[in-house]
Amino acid sequence: MAVKPPPDRLYGRQRSHPLRPRQQLLLDVALPRLRFAEADAAAPVQAFDRAPDQLWLEVGFGGGEHSLAQHEANPAVGLIACEVFENGLCSLLSRLVPEGAEATSPVPEMLRVWDDDARTLLRLLPDACLDRLFLLFPDPWPKTRHAKRRFVHPETIPLLARVLKPGATWRVASDDPTYQAWVTEVMGAQEVFEASAPATERPEGWPPTRYEAKALAAGRHPFYWSFVRRG
Repeated sequence: MAVKPPPDRLYGRQRSHPLRPRQQLLLDVALPRLRFAEADAAAPVQAFDRAPDQLWLEVGFGGGEHSLAQHEANPAVGLIACEVFENGLCSLLSRLVPEGAEATSPVPEMLRVWDDDARTLLRLLPDACLDRLFLLFPDPWPKTRHAKRRFVHPETIPLLARVLKPGATWRVASDDPTYQAWVTEVMGAQEVFEASAPATERPEGWPPTRYEAKALAAGRHPFYWSFVRRG
């Protein structure tokens, strides 16, 4: 398929409206205590307080409800949650850090936050280090001229194939018909992932998100894919 390569970054503004004092405090004080640093990427399992059984990564966690649910349900897994938008970062941090204790409250042992482009982190990570990857309800960039901005992209597939272990799962969900067709086309043209047909109801073990709730309330029908890295 002929499509332009992705730009250096896939997103626009990182802030939707001015931050409140509590939000700014979360970013200035709490986020550094949870941040997955660039220096951690060479040996990612060492970024956690104890050695994880598996390493998972979520691309674009939005409000953070899915990352938090997965973290709570899988206490032996090290989860790196990626998000560039400040309001999304504040949403997750506010769930983790009590007001007034931004500098002192304990931080989760097995959850770290990457607040830059997820592709930058993926390029830094070692080969075959991830056991699971999540991409849930990403910006569909529905206009044809914006197709190069979609995270699911022919040029991204080799990058994901490098960092995912054989047998690792990449979960993708979307309610946008254009993006659903795009994922079907892109994944049907590659050979490194087993590309089964998507589920049309949220599978067991997939925590809900606010974006899914909005889609269902608007009458849209999400697709849920589980792509498995071939050996």
